Amino acid sequence: MVTLSMAKVQTHIIKIKDKKSGLILYTRKNKKQNPDKLSLKKYNKVTRKHELFTEAKK
Repeated sequence: MVTLSMAKVQTHIIKIKDKKSGLILYTRKNKKQNPDKLSLKKYNKVTRKHELFTEAKK
């Protein structure tokens, strides 16, 4: 009988926050490929516009 070991998960769930409205969203990030802070342009439900969300502390 052969047992296979499970690989470590490379993607981590991170919190991204909009500076204007303070809205918080969660997304996945591969910390090995992208060690810097993540910035994404996402739709903000509060302002009803596309805003820049940056990675925040968890």
